[in-house]
This record gives sequence, C-alpha cells and structure tokens, in this order.
Amino acid sequence: MPHLIAPTVQLHHAWLDAHAEWGPGLHEDGFGLTPTDEVDSPEGFAAWVARLGKESDRATCRWIVENDQVLGGIALRHEFTDFVRWAGHIGFGIRPTARRRGLAAWAMGRILDEAKALGMDRLLVVCATHNVGSAKTIERAGGVFEEIRDTEHGPVRRYWITISEKSA
Repeated sequence: MPHLIAPTVQLHHAWLDAHAEWGPGLHEDGFGLTPTDEVDSPEGFAAWVARLGKESDRATCRWIVENDQVLGGIALRHEFTDFVRWAGHIGFGIRPTARRRGLAAWAMGRILDEAKALGMDRLLVVCATHNVGSAKTIERAGGVFEEIRDTEHGPVRRYWITISEKSA
C-alpha cells in the first residue's frame, strides 16, 4: 500500500534509485528539484530536503512511497505565481517502473484534499501535449481542458480543477 510522505533524508538511496531510473536531468515533476540542488551527496541531499521543508508555506511536496521505495512525487504550489502560470499548481511524476498502477491518480486525490484544506478552490494543472497518461490522470481528477499553450518548455495542455465540485 503506497503512502504520501514529506521528503526525508532517510530515503536518500531510495530517492537516488528513482532519480536514476528517470535518467539524467530535472524531469521528475513533483519533487521540487532545481538545477542548483546537489542531491548525490548526503549533505547536498539534506540541504535540498531542508529547503523543501522551509518552503512548505508556498508548496507542499510529497513523495509516493511503498516498501521503502520512492515511486514518485507530487507537489502542490499554493499561490498563482508566474511559475504556476506555465507549470500549474500541481506537478507530479511516477518513476517509469511504477507507472500504469494508478499511483498518480491516487496521489492526485490526496493532494486535492490537501488543497481543499488550505482553502484552495480552483487549480491549474498542466502536462506536455504528448503525455497521454498525465492528461488522463488530470481528467479523471476533474480537470476541465482549457487550451494547448506554447511555453518555453514546449506545448502544454492546460486544465482547471474546481475543488468545490469534487466530493471530499
């Protein structure tokens, strides 16, 4: 049974395994990883986890964990900033070997509950136009398609989720 947990240094090696499965780069949506984060060393990883904790008033980051294995991550960005305008309020990613198990939909439901608890009622969620799995996950969560928009990272599908219409 998977769990959503706050980032923790105790899962450094498990997180590195998930990161390696994605391959090089910063494409694991939902982890809050930036180009300046150094996560390979225990010290760098601890600094990254600490930064995520300090930023928890602006973003809620959760890891999807099962049997001490990091299966993915999901982030809820609390404010409608310039970053959120193109990336969305919610970012999520599932490691390749854990896909097609419904984990993203499960995590999306949990993070929408957190958004509701924070008083958020309308969320922008985006995905790359070619990412059919993410589009289906967003639509199952109540996402209403708005448009395809070009961004600096390529074209994205934009959806809006209204939480008050979702059953709690």
